[in-house]
Amino acid sequence: MLPGIIVLLATLLVLVVQYQIEDAFKVLKVHGGLPVHMDLRWSKRAAWLLLIVTGLMMIVPSGVFTPGSSDPALLPQLATFSDDGSWTGPDTSRLALLEDGSEERIRYGRELIARTSAYLGPKGSVAKLSNGMNCQNCHLDAGTKPWGNNFGAVWSTYPKERSRSGKVESIERRVNDCLERSLNGRPLDSTSREMRAIVAYMEWLGTGIERSKKPPGTGIMEIAYLDRAADPELGRVVFEAKCSSCHNEDGQGKLDMEGTTYLYPPMWGEHSYNHGAGLYRLSRFAGYVKANMPQGSTHEHPLLTDEEAWDVAAFVNSQPRPEKDLTDDWPDISKKPIDHPFGPYVDHFNETQHKYGPFGPIAAFYKKP
Repeated sequence: MLPGIIVLLATLLVLVVQYQIEDAFKVLKVHGGLPVHMDLRWSKRAAWLLLIVTGLMMIVPSGVFTPGSSDPALLPQLATFSDDGSWTGPDTSRLALLEDGSEERIRYGRELIARTSAYLGPKGSVAKLSNGMNCQNCHLDAGTKPWGNNFGAVWSTYPKERSRSGKVESIERRVNDCLERSLNGRPLDSTSREMRAIVAYMEWLGTGIERSKKPPGTGIMEIAYLDRAADPELGRVVFEAKCSSCHNEDGQGKLDMEGTTYLYPPMWGEHSYNHGAGLYRLSRFAGYVKANMPQGSTHEHPLLTDEEAWDVAAFVNSQPRPEKDLTDDWPDISKKPIDHPFGPYVDHFNETQHKYGPFGPIAAFYKKP
Protein backbone atom coordinates (compact mmCIF):
# COMPACT_ATOMS: atom_id res chain seq x y z
CA MET A 1 0.00 0.00 0.00
CA LEU A 2 2.80 2.46 0.93
CA PRO A 3 4.61 2.19 -2.46
CA GLY A 4 1.30 2.87 -4.21
CA ILE A 5 0.70 6.01 -2.13
CA ILE A 6 4.22 7.25 -2.93
CA VAL A 7 3.72 6.70 -6.68
CA LEU A 8 0.32 8.41 -6.48
CA LEU A 9 1.71 11.49 -4.74
CA ALA A 10 4.71 11.67 -7.06
CA THR A 11 2.45 11.49 -10.13
CA LEU A 12 0.21 14.27 -8.77
CA LEU A 13 3.29 16.42 -8.17
CA VAL A 14 4.49 15.82 -11.73
CA LEU A 15 1.08 16.83 -13.08
CA VAL A 16 1.04 20.03 -11.03
CA VAL A 17 4.54 20.96 -12.25
CA GLN A 18 3.57 20.20 -15.87
CA TYR A 19 0.53 22.49 -15.66
CA GLN A 20 2.61 25.24 -14.02
CA ILE A 21 5.27 25.02 -16.73
CA GLU A 22 2.63 25.09 -19.46
CA ASP A 23 0.97 28.17 -17.92
CA ALA A 24 4.33 29.91 -17.56
CA PHE A 25 5.16 29.44 -21.22
CA LYS A 26 1.73 30.74 -22.23
CA VAL A 27 2.33 33.92 -20.21
CA LEU A 28 5.75 34.39 -21.83
CA LYS A 29 4.28 33.94 -25.27
CA VAL A 30 1.27 36.22 -24.81
CA HIS A 31 2.72 39.01 -22.68
CA GLY A 32 6.39 38.80 -23.39
CA GLY A 33 6.13 38.41 -27.14
CA LEU A 34 8.58 35.60 -27.09
CA PRO A 35 8.35 32.92 -29.81
CA VAL A 36 8.08 30.11 -27.26
CA HIS A 37 6.16 26.89 -27.89
CA MET A 38 5.91 24.04 -25.36
CA ASP A 39 3.55 21.08 -26.03
CA LEU A 40 3.09 18.95 -22.91
CA ARG A 41 -0.07 17.16 -24.00
CA TRP A 42 1.47 13.69 -24.31
CA SER A 43 3.48 13.94 -21.10
CA LYS A 44 0.34 15.05 -19.23
CA ARG A 45 -1.64 12.17 -20.72
CA ALA A 46 1.04 9.72 -19.61
CA ALA A 47 0.98 11.16 -16.10
CA TRP A 48 -2.82 10.97 -15.96
CA LEU A 49 -2.71 7.35 -17.14
CA LEU A 50 -0.18 6.46 -14.47
CA LEU A 51 -2.32 8.24 -11.89
CA ILE A 52 -5.47 6.29 -12.89
CA VAL A 53 -3.73 2.91 -13.02
CA THR A 54 -2.09 3.46 -9.63
CA GLY A 55 -5.40 4.46 -8.10
CA LEU A 56 -7.17 1.41 -9.50
CA MET A 57 -4.48 -0.92 -8.23
CA MET A 58 -4.94 0.52 -4.75
CA ILE A 59 -8.72 0.13 -4.59
CA VAL A 60 -9.41 -2.99 -6.70
CA PRO A 61 -8.81 -6.41 -4.99
CA SER A 62 -5.53 -8.10 -5.83
CA GLY A 63 -5.64 -10.71 -8.58
CA VAL A 64 -8.08 -8.79 -10.81
CA PHE A 65 -5.30 -7.55 -13.07
CA THR A 66 -3.68 -11.00 -13.34
CA PRO A 67 -5.73 -13.32 -15.60
CA GLY A 68 -6.26 -16.78 -14.14
CA SER A 69 -4.94 -15.90 -10.70
CA SER A 70 -6.82 -16.32 -7.45
CA ASP A 71 -6.25 -14.81 -4.06
CA PRO A 72 -5.64 -17.80 -1.73
CA ALA A 73 -7.72 -16.05 0.92
CA LEU A 74 -10.74 -16.40 -1.37
CA LEU A 75 -10.33 -20.16 -1.81
CA PRO A 76 -12.48 -22.05 0.72
CA GLN A 77 -10.07 -24.99 1.05
CA LEU A 78 -6.55 -25.74 -0.16
CA ALA A 79 -4.51 -28.96 -0.34
CA THR A 80 -0.96 -28.83 1.04
CA PHE A 81 2.21 -30.62 -0.03
CA SER A 82 5.63 -31.21 1.52
CA ASP A 83 8.90 -29.97 0.03
CA ASP A 84 9.29 -33.17 -2.02
CA GLY A 85 5.77 -32.86 -3.46
CA SER A 86 4.11 -35.43 -1.19
CA TRP A 87 0.48 -34.78 -0.24
CA THR A 88 -0.03 -33.72 3.39
CA GLY A 89 -3.77 -33.00 3.43
CA PRO A 90 -5.78 -29.76 3.25
CA ASP A 91 -4.94 -26.75 5.40
CA THR A 92 -6.92 -27.22 8.64
CA SER A 93 -6.87 -23.47 9.35
CA ARG A 94 -9.25 -23.01 6.41
CA LEU A 95 -11.95 -25.13 8.00
CA ALA A 96 -13.17 -21.95 9.68
CA LEU A 97 -14.20 -20.66 6.23
CA LEU A 98 -16.77 -23.42 5.82
CA GLU A 99 -20.47 -22.91 6.52
CA ASP A 100 -23.66 -24.92 7.09
CA GLY A 101 -22.17 -27.03 9.88
CA SER A 102 -19.47 -28.49 7.62
CA GLU A 103 -16.62 -27.39 9.85
CA GLU A 104 -18.05 -29.08 12.94
CA ARG A 105 -18.83 -32.29 11.03
CA ILE A 106 -15.36 -32.50 9.47
CA ARG A 107 -13.62 -31.78 12.76
CA TYR A 108 -15.67 -34.50 14.43
CA GLY A 109 -14.70 -36.91 11.65
CA ARG A 110 -11.04 -36.08 12.18
CA GLU A 111 -11.47 -36.58 15.93
CA LEU A 112 -13.03 -40.00 15.33
CA ILE A 113 -10.00 -41.01 13.26
CA ALA A 114 -7.50 -39.70 15.81
CA ARG A 115 -9.26 -40.95 18.99
CA THR A 116 -11.52 -43.72 17.73
CA SER A 117 -11.48 -45.69 20.95
CA ALA A 118 -12.68 -42.77 23.06
CA TYR A 119 -15.93 -42.88 21.09
CA LEU A 120 -16.19 -46.44 19.75
CA GLY A 121 -13.79 -48.54 21.84
CA PRO A 122 -14.38 -50.80 24.85
CA LYS A 123 -15.03 -47.68 26.97
CA GLY A 124 -16.46 -45.62 24.11
CA SER A 125 -18.76 -42.71 24.86
CA VAL A 126 -20.90 -43.34 21.73
CA ALA A 127 -20.77 -47.12 21.26
CA LYS A 128 -18.62 -50.10 22.15
CA LEU A 129 -17.64 -51.49 18.77
CA SER A 130 -13.86 -51.89 18.56
CA ASN A 131 -10.78 -53.35 20.23
CA GLY A 132 -9.42 -50.09 21.69
CA MET A 133 -7.11 -49.14 18.84
CA ASN A 134 -7.54 -45.87 16.95
CA CYS A 135 -7.71 -45.46 13.18
CA GLN A 136 -4.75 -43.11 13.60
CA ASN A 137 -2.64 -45.96 14.99
CA CYS A 138 -2.42 -47.24 11.40
CA HIS A 139 -3.32 -44.07 9.44
CA LEU A 140 -0.80 -41.63 10.90
CA ASP A 141 -1.54 -37.96 11.62
CA ALA A 142 -5.26 -38.59 11.18
CA GLY A 143 -4.56 -40.04 7.74
CA THR A 144 -2.46 -37.20 6.34
CA LYS A 145 1.20 -38.26 6.75
CA PRO A 146 3.05 -38.99 3.48
CA TRP A 147 3.51 -42.75 3.12
CA GLY A 148 1.83 -43.12 6.51
CA ASN A 149 -1.05 -45.22 5.14
CA ASN A 150 -2.86 -41.95 4.50
CA PHE A 151 -6.28 -41.18 3.04
CA GLY A 152 -5.06 -39.01 0.16
CA ALA A 153 -6.74 -41.05 -2.58
CA VAL A 154 -9.90 -42.22 -0.80
CA TRP A 155 -12.34 -39.60 -2.06
CA SER A 156 -10.86 -39.54 -5.57
CA THR A 157 -10.98 -43.33 -6.09
CA TYR A 158 -14.11 -44.53 -4.27
CA PRO A 159 -16.56 -46.06 -5.04
CA LYS A 160 -14.40 -48.67 -6.73
CA GLU A 161 -14.26 -52.40 -7.36
CA ARG A 162 -12.03 -54.26 -4.93
CA SER A 163 -10.65 -57.69 -5.68
CA ARG A 164 -10.75 -58.72 -2.02
CA SER A 165 -14.55 -58.57 -1.94
CA GLY A 166 -15.16 -58.87 -5.67
CA LYS A 167 -17.63 -55.99 -5.36
CA VAL A 168 -17.87 -52.25 -5.93
CA GLU A 169 -17.37 -50.72 -2.49
CA SER A 170 -18.43 -47.34 -1.14
CA ILE A 171 -16.41 -45.29 1.31
CA GLU A 172 -18.81 -46.38 4.05
CA ARG A 173 -18.10 -50.04 3.26
CA ARG A 174 -14.36 -49.38 3.26
CA VAL A 175 -14.52 -47.63 6.64
CA ASN A 176 -16.46 -50.54 8.13
CA ASP A 177 -13.97 -52.97 6.61
CA CYS A 178 -11.26 -51.31 8.70
CA LEU A 179 -13.44 -51.39 11.80
CA GLU A 180 -14.03 -55.12 11.36
CA ARG A 181 -10.43 -56.02 10.50
CA SER A 182 -7.85 -53.56 11.83
CA LEU A 183 -9.96 -52.67 14.86
CA ASN A 184 -11.36 -56.21 15.14
CA GLY A 185 -14.81 -54.79 15.80
CA ARG A 186 -18.31 -54.36 14.44
CA PRO A 187 -19.50 -52.02 11.67
CA LEU A 188 -21.03 -48.56 12.10
CA ASP A 189 -24.52 -47.76 10.84
CA SER A 190 -23.89 -46.01 7.52
CA THR A 191 -26.47 -43.34 8.42
CA SER A 192 -25.08 -42.63 11.89
CA ARG A 193 -23.66 -39.24 12.86
CA GLU A 194 -20.24 -40.83 13.26
CA MET A 195 -20.17 -42.40 9.79
CA ARG A 196 -21.43 -39.19 8.18
CA ALA A 197 -18.67 -37.26 9.97
CA ILE A 198 -15.96 -39.69 8.85
CA VAL A 199 -17.18 -39.55 5.24
CA ALA A 200 -17.30 -35.73 5.41
CA TYR A 201 -13.69 -35.79 6.63
CA MET A 202 -12.70 -38.07 3.74
CA GLU A 203 -14.40 -35.74 1.28
CA TRP A 204 -12.60 -32.75 2.75
CA LEU A 205 -9.28 -34.63 2.54
CA GLY A 206 -10.01 -35.02 -1.19
CA THR A 207 -9.75 -31.26 -1.69
CA GLY A 208 -7.94 -30.52 -4.95
CA ILE A 209 -7.47 -34.19 -5.96
CA GLU A 210 -8.83 -35.08 -9.40
CA ARG A 211 -11.14 -38.06 -9.84
CA SER A 212 -9.23 -41.37 -10.17
CA LYS A 213 -5.93 -39.65 -9.32
CA LYS A 214 -3.61 -40.57 -6.45
CA PRO A 215 -1.47 -37.73 -5.08
CA PRO A 216 2.24 -38.36 -4.45
CA GLY A 217 2.95 -40.00 -1.10
CA THR A 218 -0.39 -41.81 -0.94
CA GLY A 219 -0.80 -45.08 0.95
CA ILE A 220 2.15 -47.29 1.89
CA MET A 221 5.66 -47.27 0.47
CA GLU A 222 6.71 -50.28 -1.58
CA ILE A 223 10.12 -51.76 -0.83
CA ALA A 224 12.12 -54.33 -2.73
CA TYR A 225 11.66 -58.04 -2.03
CA LEU A 226 14.42 -59.86 -0.19
CA ASP A 227 16.29 -62.69 -1.89
CA ARG A 228 15.40 -64.83 1.11
CA ALA A 229 12.40 -65.43 3.32
CA ALA A 230 11.74 -62.84 6.01
CA ASP A 231 13.00 -64.19 9.34
CA PRO A 232 10.83 -63.82 12.49
CA GLU A 233 13.77 -64.53 14.79
CA LEU A 234 15.88 -61.78 13.23
CA GLY A 235 12.78 -59.61 13.48
CA ARG A 236 12.52 -60.32 17.21
CA VAL A 237 15.96 -58.74 17.66
CA VAL A 238 14.85 -55.66 15.70
CA PHE A 239 11.65 -55.38 17.73
CA GLU A 240 13.44 -55.60 21.07
CA ALA A 241 16.04 -53.03 20.02
CA LYS A 242 13.92 -50.50 18.16
CA CYS A 243 10.21 -51.05 18.89
CA SER A 244 9.75 -52.29 22.45
CA SER A 245 10.34 -48.88 24.07
CA CYS A 246 6.96 -47.73 22.71
CA HIS A 247 5.04 -50.97 22.17
CA ASN A 248 6.46 -52.73 25.28
CA GLU A 249 8.45 -55.93 25.28
CA ASP A 250 5.24 -57.96 25.37
CA GLY A 251 3.96 -56.07 22.30
CA GLN A 252 0.81 -54.88 24.08
CA GLY A 253 1.34 -51.17 23.55
CA LYS A 254 0.63 -48.28 25.92
CA LEU A 255 -2.71 -46.74 26.85
CA ASP A 256 -3.26 -43.07 27.67
CA MET A 257 -3.64 -41.97 31.29
CA GLU A 258 -7.43 -42.42 31.16
CA GLY A 259 -7.03 -45.95 29.83
CA THR A 260 -9.40 -45.31 26.91
CA THR A 261 -7.18 -45.09 23.83
CA TYR A 262 -3.77 -46.39 22.80
CA LEU A 263 -0.90 -43.97 22.50
CA TYR A 264 1.11 -46.86 21.05
CA PRO A 265 -1.00 -49.74 19.75
CA PRO A 266 -0.64 -53.42 20.65
CA MET A 267 1.22 -55.34 17.95
CA TRP A 268 -0.41 -58.68 18.71
CA GLY A 269 -2.85 -60.25 21.13
CA GLU A 270 -6.60 -59.82 21.63
CA HIS A 271 -6.53 -56.02 21.32
CA SER A 272 -4.57 -55.93 18.07
CA TYR A 273 -5.66 -56.20 14.43
CA ASN A 274 -6.97 -59.55 13.25
CA HIS A 275 -5.47 -61.68 10.48
CA GLY A 276 -7.85 -60.20 7.90
CA ALA A 277 -6.29 -56.73 8.20
CA GLY A 278 -4.13 -55.26 5.46
CA LEU A 279 -1.09 -55.02 7.74
CA TYR A 280 -1.16 -58.79 8.19
CA ARG A 281 0.38 -58.91 4.73
CA LEU A 282 4.14 -58.62 5.12
CA SER A 283 4.64 -56.22 2.20
CA ARG A 284 2.15 -53.78 3.74
CA PHE A 285 3.67 -54.01 7.21
CA ALA A 286 7.28 -53.80 5.98
CA GLY A 287 6.58 -50.78 3.77
CA TYR A 288 4.68 -49.08 6.57
CA VAL A 289 7.40 -49.41 9.19
CA LYS A 290 10.18 -48.64 6.72
CA ALA A 291 8.79 -45.12 6.15
CA ASN A 292 7.50 -44.42 9.65
CA MET A 293 9.10 -46.47 12.43
CA PRO A 294 10.67 -46.17 14.92
CA GLN A 295 9.86 -42.65 16.19
CA GLY A 296 11.72 -40.02 14.16
CA SER A 297 11.74 -42.02 10.95
CA THR A 298 10.42 -40.54 7.70
CA HIS A 299 10.15 -41.81 4.13
CA GLU A 300 13.08 -39.54 3.27
CA HIS A 301 15.20 -40.56 6.25
CA PRO A 302 14.26 -44.12 7.33
CA LEU A 303 15.79 -45.63 10.44
CA LEU A 304 15.31 -49.27 9.38
CA THR A 305 17.03 -51.12 6.57
CA ASP A 306 14.88 -53.06 4.12
CA GLU A 307 15.98 -56.30 5.77
CA GLU A 308 15.04 -55.04 9.22
CA ALA A 309 11.63 -53.89 7.97
CA TRP A 310 10.83 -57.29 6.41
CA ASP A 311 12.13 -59.25 9.39
CA VAL A 312 10.28 -57.22 12.03
CA ALA A 313 7.12 -57.57 9.94
CA ALA A 314 7.64 -61.33 9.96
CA PHE A 315 8.14 -61.36 13.73
CA VAL A 316 5.07 -59.27 14.54
CA ASN A 317 2.82 -61.21 12.17
CA SER A 318 4.05 -64.53 13.53
CA GLN A 319 2.56 -63.69 16.92
CA PRO A 320 -0.96 -64.70 18.04
CA ARG A 321 -3.84 -62.39 17.15
CA PRO A 322 -7.61 -62.53 16.62
CA GLU A 323 -8.94 -64.47 13.67
CA LYS A 324 -11.63 -63.51 11.18
CA ASP A 325 -13.79 -65.54 8.83
CA LEU A 326 -12.24 -64.88 5.41
CA THR A 327 -14.47 -67.28 3.47
CA ASP A 328 -15.85 -64.54 1.24
CA ASP A 329 -12.49 -62.88 0.55
CA TRP A 330 -10.87 -63.07 -2.88
CA PRO A 331 -13.68 -64.78 -4.82
CA ASP A 332 -11.30 -64.77 -7.79
CA ILE A 333 -8.26 -66.47 -6.23
CA SER A 334 -6.07 -65.52 -9.19
CA LYS A 335 -6.21 -61.93 -7.90
CA LYS A 336 -4.85 -62.71 -4.45
CA PRO A 337 -1.73 -60.67 -3.57
CA ILE A 338 1.41 -62.76 -3.60
CA ASP A 339 1.85 -62.24 0.16
CA HIS A 340 -1.70 -63.24 1.11
CA PRO A 341 -0.94 -66.06 3.57
CA PHE A 342 -4.09 -68.15 3.12
CA GLY A 343 -4.78 -70.53 0.22
CA PRO A 344 -5.98 -71.84 -2.08
CA TYR A 345 -3.85 -70.35 -4.87
CA VAL A 346 -3.57 -70.79 -8.60
CA ASP A 347 0.19 -71.23 -8.19
CA HIS A 348 2.14 -74.12 -6.63
CA PHE A 349 3.75 -72.21 -3.74
CA ASN A 350 2.69 -73.07 -0.19
CA GLU A 351 1.15 -70.81 2.45
CA THR A 352 4.43 -70.41 4.35
CA GLN A 353 6.19 -68.96 1.31
CA HIS A 354 3.18 -66.77 0.56
CA LYS A 355 3.45 -65.40 4.10
CA TYR A 356 7.21 -65.02 4.60
CA GLY A 357 8.71 -65.30 1.13
CA PRO A 358 10.94 -65.34 -0.74
CA PHE A 359 8.42 -63.49 -2.88
CA GLY A 360 10.51 -63.07 -6.00
CA PRO A 361 9.71 -66.53 -7.43
CA ILE A 362 5.98 -66.03 -6.78
CA ALA A 363 6.03 -62.64 -8.48
CA ALA A 364 7.88 -64.16 -11.42
CA PHE A 365 5.22 -66.87 -11.73
CA TYR A 366 2.47 -64.30 -12.18
CA LYS A 367 4.49 -62.33 -14.71
CA LYS A 368 4.68 -65.27 -17.07
CA PRO A 369 3.19 -64.51 -20.51
